[in-house]
Amino acid sequence: MARHLITSALPYINGIKHLGTLIGSQLPADLYARYLRGRGHEVLFLCATDEHGTPAEIAAKKAGQPVAEYCAEMHHTQGRLAEGFGLSFDHYGRSSGPQNHRLTQHFAARLAEAGLIREVSERQMYSHADGRFLPDRYIEGTCPNCGFAEARGDQCDNCTKQLDPVDLIEPHSTISGSTDLEMRETKHLYLRQSAMKDALNEWIDQQADWPILTTSIAKKWLNDGDGLQDRGITRDLDWGVPVQKGDEPWPGMEGKVFYVWFDAPIEYIAAAQEWVDAGTGTDWERWWRTDKGADDVRYTQFMGKDNVPFHTLGFPVTILGSGEPWKLVDYIKSFNYLNYDGGQFSTSRGRGVFMDAALDILPADYWRWWLLSHAPESGDAEFTWENFQAGVNKDLADVLGNFVSRVTKFCRSKFGEEVPAGGAYGEREEALIAEIERRLRAYEAQMEAIEVRKAAAELRAIWVAGNEYLQAAAPWATFKEDPEAAAAQVRMGLNLAALYAVISAPFLPFTAKALAEALKLEDTAWPGSAEAALGALPAGHAFSVPENLFTKITDEQREEWQDRFAGKAIAPEDS
Repeated sequence: MARHLITSALPYINGIKHLGTLIGSQLPADLYARYLRGRGHEVLFLCATDEHGTPAEIAAKKAGQPVAEYCAEMHHTQGRLAEGFGLSFDHYGRSSGPQNHRLTQHFAARLAEAGLIREVSERQMYSHADGRFLPDRYIEGTCPNCGFAEARGDQCDNCTKQLDPVDLIEPHSTISGSTDLEMRETKHLYLRQSAMKDALNEWIDQQADWPILTTSIAKKWLNDGDGLQDRGITRDLDWGVPVQKGDEPWPGMEGKVFYVWFDAPIEYIAAAQEWVDAGTGTDWERWWRTDKGADDVRYTQFMGKDNVPFHTLGFPVTILGSGEPWKLVDYIKSFNYLNYDGGQFSTSRGRGVFMDAALDILPADYWRWWLLSHAPESGDAEFTWENFQAGVNKDLADVLGNFVSRVTKFCRSKFGEEVPAGGAYGEREEALIAEIERRLRAYEAQMEAIEVRKAAAELRAIWVAGNEYLQAAAPWATFKEDPEAAAAQVRMGLNLAALYAVISAPFLPFTAKALAEALKLEDTAWPGSAEAALGALPAGHAFSVPENLFTKITDEQREEWQDRFAGKAIAPEDS
């Protein structure tokens, strides 16, 4: 079996994340990790909270807490919600931890030795109202390239052009709204990305199987306009990784920290060290260093499209430029945006469903199924309550839940709570086995390719096949004329339910566990063949009828939630 390293883009620490963030990285990463574990592969699934930078400082100030205390509290909150959604991280780390501090400073020293860091005296925006230099993300204005009125100082989200704050037309502070800004002299370190352009181009060209979304964004940043630019990797802030060369001071950089987008990806490696230091893992180097065995690891990253440039350019420059044998990513699965009911999710306007509220109103598997089956892979997707209600009611309640309920309750009423003996499979059953075999292989192929929506469609088709079989066989009618034939039909139905408990687990872990427990499955290994799987429960095997797996969403509930999460306004806004 192969070894798979999986990382999800790090959720930022400044608050509870919405459903768009969840489906953009963590949830599909969990789906893939669960699938690979189910197939018997060795998996290390890592994530962490991204805790440095001005947004953390501002969020802590609003909360009236010291920033370290705020980050610790939010890390716990985000971890609890991740657990509530069944995200099966092997370790959920923190970018503010000592492991990431040491590694970030180590990489900076290596890059400096390689001549890939240069010191720049520059003028930066200083806000008199805020009493501080403003990080790029906290300056907004009009993009000089496309005219978008809410471009940030580092990048325009509309045309994705990389910017500097001085490029913006009519810039203002997003903290205070003040336009009383001036340019002041300061020194910073720049990562010489431009010196690595040819190496990056060559590396990206080798990734023939990457999603078009990933490679198109990377190539755009590499080749559009003036091409790949050097990037500042330090900031005038208090909260972050202090700028040092390993353990040595960095002359002229006193009081500065590394830019959050330099240290955050390094946390992927640091999280593996934390995993070992926490006593839950061993030998992190065999996952991350090719001289220690990581050359046979397949490394897959999951992220939203806004994170692609930093993972295809910035982080690879750090890894390649260090000259050390670190593992590079093999596959980057990127996602478009999930929008909310005609607009965007917005924290400030209370618009959209956030992870805590989602779990308050419905179990996690309802959300997992809808989000994954509507994953924004080929383009932006949109959450609407009507679509969500239809997906839950039709797919989960009417197809999967209804099938399990009908076959288990009918068996209990006619044969008791054990798999009935008697009868034999005929042409209908043989045809069903062949269909399930074909669809099971197709489902596996889509999961291997990380085609999330297509995999969900294949899984649903397997559930539908069971419903169609049960409807056509009609054991409740067969029983009146031929109880033994009905017993065979029910036996097939119960074995289908057992198969569903196994293969649905990556999408619906809580439901699959409840179903496996009700059916008293001792072996939940991935099926080798449909024929073997559909004979896994022998005659006489005891089971219990599970509680209703899913409850339908009523029109009244849908209307109540639609109103509750509508927010104050509909105008587009970054959340």
